[in-house]
Amino acid sequence: MSEFLSQLPALIGVVIGAMGSYVAVMRGERVRFRREREARWEERRLAVYTEYARVLKQTVTLTYRIAAHQGNDPHPHPLSADEGEPHLAVAADARDPAGEALLLLGSPLVVERARVWVVVVIEMERFLRAGAHDPQAWAGLLARQRTARDGYYSAVREDLGLPPGHSGRWELPGLRPSAG
Repeated sequence: MSEFLSQLPALIGVVIGAMGSYVAVMRGERVRFRREREARWEERRLAVYTEYARVLKQTVTLTYRIAAHQGNDPHPHPLSADEGEPHLAVAADARDPAGEALLLLGSPLVVERARVWVVVVIEMERFLRAGAHDPQAWAGLLARQRTARDGYYSAVREDLGLPPGHSGRWELPGLRPSAG
């Protein structure tokens, strides 16, 4: 028995060491699992954010084309309101499920900025459906749409921890006002 008692401290040390290793491994696995889960959700949010922007931009592009047909926009591929209406309906139908996914996975700030952007896009659609010929008013709507889009992208970048990005405002040759 005395031999067992002399070995007892070493045995206790082995048991404590094994338990410590087990706890450390389990804790590391839990941290790794949490990190992987957060990365998966972040990837899903990015996909939802991107899809929402894509379907909304589809509507915006159609409005540019219809506005060009009405004489409000310099888009090089005009589209009549009659030809564009079915495309606008398809784009609006695509916007609904993308918006629902955004509501489900988006941060409150991203959802709010998306709402601001879509409201301006809906105002652009209404402007065109009214058949207005007012390039100044259209330019104002475009400026508001671009600002709202910038706000959406900024909120997305903030939510995902991304660095600031490009504004997407590019000057195209031939569309600049003349210097003279």
